Amino acid sequence: MLLLTGPPVAADGTPPVILVWGDSLSAAYGIPLESGWVQLLQARLRDQGYPHRVVNGSVSGETTSGGLARLPAALQQHRPAVVVIELGGNDGLRGLPLKSLRANLGALVHQSRAAGAKVLLCEMQIPPNYGAAYTQGFQRTFAEAAQAGPAHLVPFLLGPIATDPRWFQDDGIHPTVAAQPRLLDAVWPVLHSVLSGTHASRGQKASPPALQP
Repeated sequence: MLLLTGPPVAADGTPPVILVWGDSLSAAYGIPLESGWVQLLQARLRDQGYPHRVVNGSVSGETTSGGLARLPAALQQHRPAVVVIELGGNDGLRGLPLKSLRANLGALVHQSRAAGAKVLLCEMQIPPNYGAAYTQGFQRTFAEAAQAGPAHLVPFLLGPIATDPRWFQDDGIHPTVAAQPRLLDAVWPVLHSVLSGTHASRGQKASPPALQP
């Protein structure tokens, strides 16, 4: 598990932790770790004056069941203030049952909230070649899990780049270095709203906060 160095600690010596719990999209697959969107998040938090320290618990190839099995130990170790869940894409690519996906996402949210963390759930989508029923049901599952949690729903993480192959590595799946700031920009409005206390209702997509002078 990668521990990223954060800004100066708070007065009590323990800066709040943001735990990113994802798969290869958050584990900087195929690119230098320091170029990944999670590392860029730590820099943005510092620049915005937030004291939070980012812990990246993402594992390439991870499914929701694998993430769920690992989560309790991480919650106990890091006691995060915020958990960003970015899992489910590999479930969809493997055609795993939507019932299991929904149950696992719900459990990830529930365990994180029970540990005292605010939770962000990143929406994922899969290509239409899996069939309309599965593809549409897959996308709905994230909104349903966020609503039930409740959790703060982040719009489709790859939405800003999904239609342009230039943003992807040669495998056509994993984003390039140049795409990483766009992934951060997909997460940041919701995370910033949560951190600043101006978030929308949980289970709904938050609007970007007003820019500060």
